[in-house]
Amino acid sequence: MPTSSPPPPSSPPPAPPHPPADGLLSAARRNLRETGHALTHPSHPPTPLLAGAPRQWQRLLPYAAVLALVAIFVPVTINVLTAEYEMDAGIAGALAVAQAAPLLMLAHRPLQAWWIIFPAQILGAVVLLGVDGGQDHAWPWTPPGLVGYLFLLLALGLREQRRTLVAVWLATGAAGLVLFLVSPHRGTDNSLLMFILGAVVLVIGATVRERGDAQRRLAEQETISEAERAQRTLLEERTRIARELHDVVAHHMSVITVQADSAPYRLQRLSDEAREEFGSIAASARESLTEMRRLLVVLRSEGTEGERAPQPGLDRVQQLVEATVRAGLPAELSLPAGLGGVPPAVDLSAYRIVQEALANVVRHAPGARTRVSVSSDGAHLTVLVVNDPPPQTGSSLAPRTPVETTGTGHGLVGMRERVRLTGGTLDTGPLPDGGFRVAARLPLPPASAPSSSSSSSSSSSSSSSSSSALPPTPEDS
Repeated sequence: MPTSSPPPPSSPPPAPPHPPADGLLSAARRNLRETGHALTHPSHPPTPLLAGAPRQWQRLLPYAAVLALVAIFVPVTINVLTAEYEMDAGIAGALAVAQAAPLLMLAHRPLQAWWIIFPAQILGAVVLLGVDGGQDHAWPWTPPGLVGYLFLLLALGLREQRRTLVAVWLATGAAGLVLFLVSPHRGTDNSLLMFILGAVVLVIGATVRERGDAQRRLAEQETISEAERAQRTLLEERTRIARELHDVVAHHMSVITVQADSAPYRLQRLSDEAREEFGSIAASARESLTEMRRLLVVLRSEGTEGERAPQPGLDRVQQLVEATVRAGLPAELSLPAGLGGVPPAVDLSAYRIVQEALANVVRHAPGARTRVSVSSDGAHLTVLVVNDPPPQTGSSLAPRTPVETTGTGHGLVGMRERVRLTGGTLDTGPLPDGGFRVAARLPLPPASAPSSSSSSSSSSSSSSSSSSALPPTPEDS
């Protein structure tokens, strides 16, 4: 007979899932722990309200307010408890101090003050149960106790988080409910009134606090955004300067490559060693050009074409000033003919500084008389752009509204970066008469250093006629 195979072992039954009640219970315990922590640990450091106010009287205002509250509520509470509720003077004095004196802590520790005042209010309501007088008066909150407690809730709303405020509000309502159940026919019950007014006061305080927090966060974000904009502008200006300097250096490297390649053909009787040396120089120059072109691709934005026009210099300052004059800005140019050899980096930086300074005058002081001066003492090139204040109403020049009333300072950032990269100094600032001054001092190489003859000759030829091309305005004459 065939033997029957044993039945396969049965898999263990799956563990029953945890009932939803366990999850709810765990969440309730966690919320209870967090609420207890919120009630026992203030959410703010013990610094007074308005601690960051700019004026001293504003910083002292919270202290003056709590002193006034204590000076008012202590005697008023004693008088109400003894006169209306017919309580013993000693017990009334003790309750008044316990309920009103902690108001001194509202300026810096309102939560700790609540832990004193709230039990004192409950104790006062319990004491009133054994007093024969005041059966027809407000209970369990006396009028001064109710008003003082509302001030306490307002201070809590201005300092604590929502979880703490909700817990305080619920504790106040629960205490009022328990006292009402203990003696439902005792005088005029105002526990519901306290519950409603407490909610209103807490909402007002929390709204004011959250609005102040939102404004502070917005101010911090604006500060961060402005810093990021300034950093981005600086990086963009550095990128542009690097690209321009690359174009200048690439020109000289190309000249070196051509000269090194053509030297064996131009110079007779060169030794084999010299020919190899010239070949090595040409190869190194070509390799440097390749690396610089690769860097240029990185510096330029993706999907944009590089600038192909020659970089401007001092030889085009006169055209720049003439264009500014045609735009309605009375400007003068002083550019001597004998500047000598100016390095390409300094030549380009001087042009850009004049360009940005004139653009600032057009934007912020339209119609202002402007003087542009470029001079050299052999060791430094000095670029000076000074403008007068914009003409007022009724002057001979038609006044115009400035294009911008407030600037970002990014143009000055670019100028400082250019001057820093060339090793010079920049001085900018307003003048006593309301004008503005931009002065840059750029270093020049020693007279014995080689320089580009083509750049110096073009600069000299253009500068020789610059001062005569722009006649002085009638104000100068």
